[in-house]
Amino acid sequence: MNGLIEIDHELLLFLNGLGNSTFDPFWLTVTGKWFWIPFYVILLYLFYKSFPLRKFFFILIFIAIGVTISDQLASIFKHGIQRFRPCHDELLVEKMRMVICGGNFGFYSAHASSSFFVVSFVSMLLGNKYKYLPLILLVWASLVSYSRIYLGVHFPFDILFGALVGFLLGGFLAELAKKVIYK
Repeated sequence: MNGLIEIDHELLLFLNGLGNSTFDPFWLTVTGKWFWIPFYVILLYLFYKSFPLRKFFFILIFIAIGVTISDQLASIFKHGIQRFRPCHDELLVEKMRMVICGGNFGFYSAHASSSFFVVSFVSMLLGNKYKYLPLILLVWASLVSYSRIYLGVHFPFDILFGALVGFLLGGFLAELAKKVIYK
């Protein structure tokens, strides 16, 4: 376990160290939840356009459930595991670029989990109809996730674990949604 933590620290310092104050405003924008509202509206419009109104409402319910589970599960892990964020880790604070700092605990990233939930859920329900949408979503989720490392609020393994949880949750709920909407 100590070897994995050491790799995580080294990877964080490398990726976070690639930053430059010139790019800080860009990454602060990328990590912001409100910035992406137009993007979410476009995704909802694609669902609205692709499904009858009744099925669209079921999809909205599944999205709300998925985002809530993703966020709350991350919070449970953060408070249960209590791994300090990099910006609160005494061994790293002097070695890293700190742009912002969040709460005390960071395992695992709710941003990565929620973003990758959207990737798998939307891709499974709309990917066949909109050919490049899964790729666009993957790039988007990767940018949002990397922003958390760049800013110094998550370790890379926090991101990877969060992405995995979100991806699996999105796939599971997309399969449930298919059973409901294709009845």
